[in-house]
Amino acid sequence: MKTIDSDGDCVSSSLAAAAILKALGKEFLLLNAGPFKRPEIRQYEKEFTSQLPFMSQEDKKNCGLLIVDCSELPRLGDMGESLKGFDTFIVDHHKTAEVPAGAQSVIDPTSPAAVCLLTMLYELVVGQPDPETAKIMFLGLSTDTGFFRFLREDSAPVFELAARLVRYGANPNKMYNKITGGKPWSTRKLLGLLLSKTERYCGGKLALTYESMEDTKNWGQEGRDSDSLYSALLSVEGVEAAVFLRQETESSCTGGFRSLDNIDVSAVAAKFGGGGHKNASGMSVQGRVDTIIPQIVKEFSKIL
Repeated sequence: MKTIDSDGDCVSSSLAAAAILKALGKEFLLLNAGPFKRPEIRQYEKEFTSQLPFMSQEDKKNCGLLIVDCSELPRLGDMGESLKGFDTFIVDHHKTAEVPAGAQSVIDPTSPAAVCLLTMLYELVVGQPDPETAKIMFLGLSTDTGFFRFLREDSAPVFELAARLVRYGANPNKMYNKITGGKPWSTRKLLGLLLSKTERYCGGKLALTYESMEDTKNWGQEGRDSDSLYSALLSVEGVEAAVFLRQETESSCTGGFRSLDNIDVSAVAAKFGGGGHKNASGMSVQGRVDTIIPQIVKEFSKIL
């Protein structure tokens, strides 16, 4: 299953769960409505279907729903409504997770990625993953930890898990190049434009920039590289949080929030119906960038 705008952890968690079910001899269907915009996950799109086959109520009673890296049905996109009525189990790690009524769950906010939980479950139930499965698991771990740069002094178990995946066949060098390389030239031009539009607020502690619909039209949507934008903004002296907004339609926006150290951006994202991690969160909201910016700045002024 997915949140809106799939990432490496979402895809790798789904594939890890599928590997467990396959090893147990269980039938399964991988659902993900996409889009698979990120270059590092595009190759896995063929493993998923975007449509749930018609199922009677009796069929639903005999079928379970496993949701990974997400716990809120509205964040599953257009298919969210069709997924009601199943015996549901959730594996997630987001602090702002809200489990639907009647669902069972394992939600561990101390885990840096949902795939960490699925990897440990695989090792416990199945054993050692094959090299290809290990590479898929390492993808999710790498993307959600910013290739380990988001981890702190209490992260030894995560590095131990990463070491096991390397022993199983994952290659850190190839994975880093897969995640960071192959970007279209247009993304470098867009990055420069977004940096030129950046403004600082809250005494210089907040850096905020935005992408208009015209920007999207001019520079496309392929191979987006928001990680480079966040890294550039957070590397500025005095900046503790960064926000990137995109005007998706005339009446809707998406937003990404990143922060350093103890700044909890998930608290701000939650104010706009979003959520995520303490230092990395997102949102999707109705409105226009020019009216949303003052609201976001107001919320950040409470924590910066």
